[in-house]
Amino acid sequence: MAIDERFLDELNARCDIVDIVSRYVSLKKKGSNYFGLCPFHNEKTPSFSVAPDKQIFYCFGCGKGGGPIRFIMDAEGLDFPDAVRFLAKEYNMEVPETGSSPQTRHVRERALEALTEAARFFYAQLHGPQGAQALAYFQRRRLSKKTLNNFGLGYAPDSFHALLDAMTQKGFTKEELEAAGLIVRSDRGTYYDKFRNRVMFPIIDMRGDVIAFGGRVMDDSKPKYLNSPETIVFNKRRNLFAMNRAKKTKSEYFLLAEGYMDVIALHQAGFDSAVASLGTSLTEEQARLLSRHTKTVIVCYDADTAGQSAAQRAIDILKKTGIRVKILKIPGAKDPDEFIKTKGADAFRKLIERSDNDVRYRIEAAKDKYDFTEDDQRILFLREAAGIIALLDSEVEQDVYTTSTAKLAGVTPEAFRQEVKQAKIRLRSQAKRKMHREVRAPAQAAQPRDRSIHFDNVRSARAEEGILSLLFADTSLMEQMRRVVSPDDFSSPELGKIYGLCSALYNSGRTISIPALEGRLEPREMDLLASALRVNIPIDRRQQALEDYTQIIQEQKLMRTAQTDAEQDPLLQKAQMQRKNKGFAE
Repeated sequence: MAIDERFLDELNARCDIVDIVSRYVSLKKKGSNYFGLCPFHNEKTPSFSVAPDKQIFYCFGCGKGGGPIRFIMDAEGLDFPDAVRFLAKEYNMEVPETGSSPQTRHVRERALEALTEAARFFYAQLHGPQGAQALAYFQRRRLSKKTLNNFGLGYAPDSFHALLDAMTQKGFTKEELEAAGLIVRSDRGTYYDKFRNRVMFPIIDMRGDVIAFGGRVMDDSKPKYLNSPETIVFNKRRNLFAMNRAKKTKSEYFLLAEGYMDVIALHQAGFDSAVASLGTSLTEEQARLLSRHTKTVIVCYDADTAGQSAAQRAIDILKKTGIRVKILKIPGAKDPDEFIKTKGADAFRKLIERSDNDVRYRIEAAKDKYDFTEDDQRILFLREAAGIIALLDSEVEQDVYTTSTAKLAGVTPEAFRQEVKQAKIRLRSQAKRKMHREVRAPAQAAQPRDRSIHFDNVRSARAEEGILSLLFADTSLMEQMRRVVSPDDFSSPELGKIYGLCSALYNSGRTISIPALEGRLEPREMDLLASALRVNIPIDRRQQALEDYTQIIQEQKLMRTAQTDAEQDPLLQKAQMQRKNKGFAE
């Protein structure tokens, strides 16, 4: 989606980054900037900063940075166009989507229209003659008519072209239906319905748009679930099933389940904060989305081995966002849906009240791996448990879990406390070795945090970052800069690209700012720029700094050019080799 530049300038002028970030982060003012705990990684000491004068945020811990739009992209798990729409709605602005590719906008709009019409078609089929079997399936699963309506559940007929025929009659082309993920093109070039003879679950985004579907068979055939492919409107990593409903909950926690039916059963039983990932393990984007709406997530995955392994992975991902994680165990049932049907909602609520925190869960999970009748097995368990406890920051928590774990394994707390102490020593030793490696590699430490960007010439790159810092502090320096340095002089392609875009903004009369570059830079490039702008150069030193930076850039360019010429001149290469052989290595 291309968006009119004048509209973006107006939107950015209305945005107050402190106000926007404050909705997600508790900020405290220190000097001219604001600081708080980073919402994008787990930390206990604030390293997340917001500079209102520059309209940027930057985290010194994880390296993320950018302007208002970039913040909303990461905070809400949205792409650039949707983040613009999100902010525009906040400021009661209409987004004029224009540009060189109006086709993209058209494809998106038609995809959403097609998906909405498909949801209506599936719903109508469920309640028609062909849907008798599907309706009976939902009734066996004890779903009420109200629940069927609330979630818009439907049925895809056992036909290769039922949906295709119905949608083409409504004016949709086969290409539009394929782009929406509703039909598939065969190797022979013919089209057929993607979903056939399945009960259908519409996937609805935070704005209330149908963006995809999940389809389930009604017997034991495979695959059990079939999900929409990723499309122009659907990214499964950034969405959660039923999040559009769960975001309205007044509950202090969210329930994270594995499947559609679990979530629907939980909502029907009164647990309206239940959500599920979409056919994949929980992703970092989904965890960040959850962290925007709750501080506590109770994981209630299936009781089988696969479900418990998935729970272990989910714990680490959720904790990175600062979410408090608890694990719910489901005795005598394979999943929440089955438990609620056999035991009832009150019994499930009691399970929630007794849910374990992640530390106790991990210790219990470790215990299940060992045979306590064998002494060597108990020792292995205690070593693994000591490693879990040693990671805790609170000494009180360490002492509580040390005592309870020692009792669990049948050893004295004093003996196990020594094992925990040794585990802490090992952790400190590992951290010390890591620090020494970093100290011994200053050149590597000078590299950007994102390892997909590499400075071949660190000295020149640092000067190039300085040029950008000066430019964003004082746009009037652009005229002088352009006379002495061009984007081609930059050793870093990423920094050269940013400098070139700034020059283009200057030529068009637009303000050179972080917000003006959002949508033009990749996330890693925006992080790089935000990092460069951390440096504030006093007004009385800017002219000298400009001269120093440009001199370094030009000197380093000459050195690179000379080296390239030498590499391309065979006679010069031979002379250099002869000198090296005589002991005059260059």
